[in-house]
Amino acid sequence: MEDGIGYSLLKDILKTFQGKQKDIRTYSPLTLAYIGDAVYDLIIRTVVVEKANRPASQLHHLTIGYVSATAQSRIVQALEDSFTEEEQAVYRRGKNAKPHTTAKNASGADYMRATGLEAVIGYLYLTDRMDRGLELVEKGIRQAGLRI
Repeated sequence: MEDGIGYSLLKDILKTFQGKQKDIRTYSPLTLAYIGDAVYDLIIRTVVVEKANRPASQLHHLTIGYVSATAQSRIVQALEDSFTEEEQAVYRRGKNAKPHTTAKNASGADYMRATGLEAVIGYLYLTDRMDRGLELVEKGIRQAGLRI
């Protein structure tokens, strides 16, 4: 079993499926948000499952408190001063992108901020810098006053 030091899920996926790392600057902000949503969800689900072995319905309920647009909006507002210039640029692109869907249970502003956060997480994942992505997610949750 891999000890996690120097491990890259991205590299393993690209190797297994014979993919190539591409120039991330060519990706649309909504593409970055698309993969970032999945990566962020995986982070939160992993943390929630690590906390307790519970029925799936309870795990889902706990997870929603961190993956909803409203929660992500709170997290990113707590984080904005922590972004590097590069991350801030990706965040703005994601936040200002015109999504093809609308928020179901959140304001438009919350949805846009959440999309920006997901774009940053997607960008960090696709540039193989998930150590930074994990640092931001942990810090954002803590600074937003959320508890896992």
